Amino acid sequence: MLFFLRRYFSTSMLRLEVIKVPQMAESITEGTLKQWSKKVGDFVKADEEVATIETDKIDVSVNAPQSGTITEIYAQEEDTVEVGKDLFKLEPGEAPGEGASKQEAKKDEPKKQEAKKEEPKKEEKKAEPAKATESKPAPPKPASSSSSSSSPVAAAPKPASGSREETRVKMSRMRLRIAERLKQSQNTAASLTTFNEIDMSSLMAFRARHKDRVLKEHGVKLGFMSAFSKASALALKDVPAANASIEGPGLGDTIVYRDFVDLSVAVSTEKGLVTPVVRNVEGMSLIEIEQAIAAMGKKARDNKLTLEDMSGGTFTISNGGVFGSLFGTPILNLPGSAILGMHAIKDKPVVVNGKVEIRPIMVVALTYDHRLLDGREAVTFLVKLKHYLEDLPAMLL
Repeated sequence: MLFFLRRYFSTSMLRLEVIKVPQMAESITEGTLKQWSKKVGDFVKADEEVATIETDKIDVSVNAPQSGTITEIYAQEEDTVEVGKDLFKLEPGEAPGEGASKQEAKKDEPKKQEAKKEEPKKEEKKAEPAKATESKPAPPKPASSSSSSSSPVAAAPKPASGSREETRVKMSRMRLRIAERLKQSQNTAASLTTFNEIDMSSLMAFRARHKDRVLKEHGVKLGFMSAFSKASALALKDVPAANASIEGPGLGDTIVYRDFVDLSVAVSTEKGLVTPVVRNVEGMSLIEIEQAIAAMGKKARDNKLTLEDMSGGTFTISNGGVFGSLFGTPILNLPGSAILGMHAIKDKPVVVNGKVEIRPIMVVALTYDHRLLDGREAVTFLVKLKHYLEDLPAMLL
């Protein structure tokens, strides 16, 4: 008997699997456990999300390696967890009661078959239908005067006039990392911003003419980002310093020029601003750029971005115009040497061929690292960008 008990407990313990904090990236050794999707006693299927770990760059989902029941957890929400440490314990197996329900179903099969055989016999003896009795609906209850006051909305206490309450919330790792990078950019680069105005008439007419066909044939909305991305890639060929970076020890002593454009697109999410990268924009069509940007935007909003998705950008575009911004000076996204800021489109009176006309105008801003770019090069970039966007066929030439 003792032998069988030892064997039972040893096999039960062997079945339990301890799941550890997964490897997230080479540079990430720890994170904050933001949420348990499951709790002790819950059954999870294979590859189902159990917990979410927030790092300073991305959110990592911890999934169950196989189906089983969670028997123990080793960390609480908001705890700092290290890579390789125990996270939770899983007992592999089927959902509780699943095996028993299958056996009961097998036992009930003969009974169901017998019931089906008896059904025709019962149908032969039909009772005469009883006379339908009209049932009058019950009169509605009068609404009480206190019914409105008992609703959750009305019951919610209103803040007192002149309230001076404060709410303190711990900054997320991602927000801390964003703050660190922005301050690093200000402390490292010699940032300067130059502006220009773009007449959006031609681009808006082009979009209106083709957006329905593009959506129908390719399943993607034709916006302005693809045109700005393509025009930027062409302008960067003429101004290569805007696509370069400074590398080396200290503040850097080497300039790295590139013949490709890996475009970082600023995307606003609930946790902060992220910049996923669309690679080799210089060789893509407008539709391909729109598809790539849409895919990256969806991954950002779903917290599915990887470190590879956000690393290696050579030039950045930030579109504050979607929020109504008229002017702005974007901050450099290091190690890139330039960032283009798009803004809202507003009708303005402009002089065209000696006459005043109302045209849709967008103000664009280029913030650049003055250590790499001189004012002449920065202005040249914006002038070429303006030329391509106001005369779209020029991009084909």
